[in-house]
Amino acid sequence: MSLSKLSGLSLVCALVFGLSACAPEVGSEAWCKQMKEKPSGDWTANEATDYAKHCVFK
Repeated sequence: MSLSKLSGLSLVCALVFGLSACAPEVGSEAWCKQMKEKPSGDWTANEATDYAKHCVFK
């Protein structure tokens, strides 16, 4: 693998890990608020299940 490809891959990995660290923990008050503001048509099946479990049926 060339050095430029390796550098690009490292940059992408760093960005992915950096962005995922900013997301609130599933089930937290911040996560419930974030999901409430997100259009329900954009929710995944897992998000809908987690929302019901952690935010509706506490």
